[in-house]
Amino acid sequence: MKTRRLGALGLCLAVTLSMAACGSGNSDNNSGKGGDSQLIVYTNSGSDGRDAWLEERASEAGFNITVVQIAAGDLANRIVSEKNNAQADLVFGLNNVEYEKLKAEDTMEKWEPEWKDEVDMSLGDPDGYYYPIVIQPLVNIMNKDLKNPPKDYTDLLSDEWTDKYTILGFGGGTGKTLLAGFLVRYTDPDGELGISDEGWDTIKQWIQNGHMEADGEDYVGAVIDGSRPICEMWGSGVLQNEAERNTEFQIMSPEVGVPYVTEQIAILKGRNNTEKAIEFANWFGSSELQTEWMNKFGTVPCNENAFEQASEDIKEFVGSVHQQDIDWAFVAENLDAWVEKVELEFVQ
Repeated sequence: MKTRRLGALGLCLAVTLSMAACGSGNSDNNSGKGGDSQLIVYTNSGSDGRDAWLEERASEAGFNITVVQIAAGDLANRIVSEKNNAQADLVFGLNNVEYEKLKAEDTMEKWEPEWKDEVDMSLGDPDGYYYPIVIQPLVNIMNKDLKNPPKDYTDLLSDEWTDKYTILGFGGGTGKTLLAGFLVRYTDPDGELGISDEGWDTIKQWIQNGHMEADGEDYVGAVIDGSRPICEMWGSGVLQNEAERNTEFQIMSPEVGVPYVTEQIAILKGRNNTEKAIEFANWFGSSELQTEWMNKFGTVPCNENAFEQASEDIKEFVGSVHQQDIDWAFVAENLDAWVEKVELEFVQ
């Protein structure tokens, strides 16, 4: 399957790290050219060992990088807040909605990667500020032995599934996007924030019938042992957890499809490392590195040459779900307000 057949906009995911090691954009070690020039890389997709692996692999290729993980809900805001004193050279992860915010704030450099012709540019930015690297289908994983598993979010509203499913927090990209995917089924131009009363009632019931993710809990372990056998998950997380925990999951595949999001990469303004940052982005987005990234972390690469090398389990996973039709412009306009309403009124 070619990635252009997956067509999607994006959002994605992860956890917060401190900003130690991030110096001023004018520091001496950011002098532009040169193999020792340090790059600060922001991402919301560096969890589960991705950050350490990328730093080590980049070092082998002659790059000196520090990867700083920041939750998707905070990352774009961080970059905007730092635009007059830039702390990072480039960013990957995030989604088109967030990158459009960054573009409006004039935080990115226009550039063109060497691998541009190897990806479907309908997934990226026609103006040349950000480019697609990874596609993430967002799904619900279920215990492999679960009998008569639910087929859709709407099935979760019954007493049978009370407290049996985990909803990821809305501070991260995965939780936000899956919330949006459920809400847009109930669009109503006359409704509150564009959503019908039925839609808001349904979302309230879904949230209060389930379990909201708690800090530090092993919600994947709860799926595996059956104590809470359903939880939301990003695509690469499905495959990585199956490999690392030696298990298999059932995948909920609603008839309407699941949200597909596209992680992008961009060069940030305000540092003196633009040339080196582009060199790194060319390396990271190449078919060779995206094949390694895929094989190590179960990602679905946008680079078509890399996807051709995908293992059967990745191809099988991609084939088990299909893309939900979502008006992402409508989502971008309303998502922050939806999350605010849900967190204030429905999350207990």
